[in-house]
Amino acid sequence: MEQSKDIKTIILKTIVGSVAHGLSTPESDTDYRGVFVIPTSEMLKLGGHTEQTSWIEGKDDNTSWEIGHFLNMAVHCNPTVLETFLAPSAPSRFPENLNDQIDLENEKKLAQELRDLFPYVWNANDVKNAFIGYGVNQRKKFFDNKDNRAPKYAAAYARVLYNARELLETGTFTIRIADTEIGTTIRKFKDGEYTPGEVIQVCWDLETKVLQAFKSGKYKNKETDVRPVNDFLLRVRREFW
Repeated sequence: MEQSKDIKTIILKTIVGSVAHGLSTPESDTDYRGVFVIPTSEMLKLGGHTEQTSWIEGKDDNTSWEIGHFLNMAVHCNPTVLETFLAPSAPSRFPENLNDQIDLENEKKLAQELRDLFPYVWNANDVKNAFIGYGVNQRKKFFDNKDNRAPKYAAAYARVLYNARELLETGTFTIRIADTEIGTTIRKFKDGEYTPGEVIQVCWDLETKVLQAFKSGKYKNKETDVRPVNDFLLRVRREFW
């Protein structure tokens, strides 16, 4: 496949945030996460292009990662990256800037192959550590009322812990959190209908369940299998020379 040296190719774009979680309101923005590929020859040449993350400034949060960086974060169980594997696809659209292109036919094929790697990338120990760590970060933002958005962080704190328990018990987790048993509670948190003590108690209970699932859940011994991940990445590097 011919690649222009200054073009990155988007192979996956998903909807995340409140829209994907089933918690949006008419005022909600639409948040996107994606994966792109930089031509291998561009990366290897002297002074090569090594962009790892792309953030498109605008009303919506639109972040994407170069595929190698994305998969590296995936095998370390970054919660935001693992969510991207499972999140609903964004409608195909024109690229946000002229240095991007969207190959619609190949995007669909590669996107599914990338999503199919989800069972291989994660491991139980890193899920426990990374998801609880993400929760701690949300808790700090909640107490600090960062950007005057404490309800957002209260909801995220509970959601990530619930997802961690799901993953350790079932091998996957729910993106549309509103449809789960904790959905009503998380919606209340997002709407600001809570006391700080209630948020802490709910999340403490959820974290306890994560630790229990790590010790005795169906996937407590789950390890990352890097072989299919590397096979896919090397094939993409060859295809996008």
